[in-house]
Amino acid sequence: MKEENQEKKDIKKNKIGAVILFFTAIFVLFLIFSTIFALLNMGNSNIISGIHIHGIDVSGLSKEEAIELLQNRLQEKIDGSITLEYEEYKTQITPNQFEAYFPIEEAVNQALAIGRTGNILTNNYTILGVLIGKKDIPCMVEYKEDILDKMLEDISIKLPGAMVESSYYTEENNLIITKGKTGVRANKEKLKEAILQSINNLEEKAYLLKIPVQEESPQEIDIETIHDEIYKQPINAYIVEEPLEVHPHVEGIDFAISLEEAKELLKTEQEEYVIPLTTITPEVTTNDLGERAFPEVLGSFMTKYDPGNENRSTNLKLAAEKINGTVLLPGETFSYNKVVGERTIEAGYKEAAIYQGGEVVDGLGGGICQLSTTLYNAVLYANLEIVSRTNHHFLTSYADPGRDATVAYGSIDFQFKNSRKYPVKIICDVEDGIANIEIRGIKEEQEYEVVIQTKVDSSIPFTTKYIEDPTLPAGTEEVKQVGMNGCTSEAYRILKKNGAVVSEELLSKDTYNAMTRIVRKGTK
Repeated sequence: MKEENQEKKDIKKNKIGAVILFFTAIFVLFLIFSTIFALLNMGNSNIISGIHIHGIDVSGLSKEEAIELLQNRLQEKIDGSITLEYEEYKTQITPNQFEAYFPIEEAVNQALAIGRTGNILTNNYTILGVLIGKKDIPCMVEYKEDILDKMLEDISIKLPGAMVESSYYTEENNLIITKGKTGVRANKEKLKEAILQSINNLEEKAYLLKIPVQEESPQEIDIETIHDEIYKQPINAYIVEEPLEVHPHVEGIDFAISLEEAKELLKTEQEEYVIPLTTITPEVTTNDLGERAFPEVLGSFMTKYDPGNENRSTNLKLAAEKINGTVLLPGETFSYNKVVGERTIEAGYKEAAIYQGGEVVDGLGGGICQLSTTLYNAVLYANLEIVSRTNHHFLTSYADPGRDATVAYGSIDFQFKNSRKYPVKIICDVEDGIANIEIRGIKEEQEYEVVIQTKVDSSIPFTTKYIEDPTLPAGTEEVKQVGMNGCTSEAYRILKKNGAVVSEELLSKDTYNAMTRIVRKGTK
């Protein structure tokens, strides 16, 4: 009995030993296989088999090969156009417009890391798992969200029947508020989602998307918020010494009616509301700072006139009074016609010689162009920016070719901008046959010597015109208008520093017509 039990025990023990030996052999074989498998993969720098990126098989490819393959397949999605439509409205956008791209290199690096980040066992397990089950690494499009949002907002307001928000703007001395309208707006989140899905879906070849819309009403007009945005506190002008700096005044702006009156106005049913504005002048303006703010002459010029010609002298003095003392803040533009105003009898202007229809005739405000010409030259020497300037039809007696500036109220204006760092002041004086204009202000750290250079390119000879005059005896002639040659010319502003030319600016190329000599021929 004991021998029988011992025999059973030996048989059982032998079976267990055999099982252990079997599993040990398998484990050893597994280790050997794993080691060999690992050693084989350690020498492989390419992507392991079974890896896809965005549905594209990249098995066995190097980093460079995978990137090239993906770029070839995905770039066409970035370059392609997407058509968006709503009812009869249709437009196209491209992913390039909102800087869309696929993070290809990042996805390829992720693919290369699979099966290489753990120990031998985990790496082998991962590699085998990928071989059996495959693995797809997403590579979703990335983009500039703010740009796409702005594009979709622009599309939304162009839709047929689009909702219109209330808006406002200022025009001269009025605030104009336009009432909004209920309408449709694009559902930007849904549309954005559809656009991104279209780009990410490599199987989709048709890029036509319906714009999802929803009805919306404009926000109520918030007159208090609009008032806060429009209102500007006036700021006094002041001077800082050492170094000398002029801080110009800033005019304030406010409603010309009370806030309560504005609210009552908005209760009426109108498409457009007009609220008058008022300018608030500060207690101390730049002009009030006196000569301390304008200590130096930046540019000046003078022309001569005949003081015996009373009408012409009157016109010059009237214009000079309007111009004298004008202060231009940095960036402001001077308009001759706006400052001087319309030349009318009511304003005191007289009849004096002007050019009209190729002849010298008397006209209201004659002589006014001499002052615009004088100002033009002073502005040039002050090295300010010319905005608008037109030469005369004929040559003038008070300025060389290329140095004149004509004006005509309502059609031709002379304008310049204060392109300097500090305010400038125009000092204009007309007295005893001399029209003198100075541009005063503070010189900047970098100042230049200004040279105005003109040259005549060609001469245009005058012709003679004969007019039969039955009041003159036959055979006699009388010169009604003396002829004068015309010319073409060029004018330059040259800036110098320590005698050396720094810059040369072409100011204008002008043509001055020849003035016809007119002779009255008697037929009496």
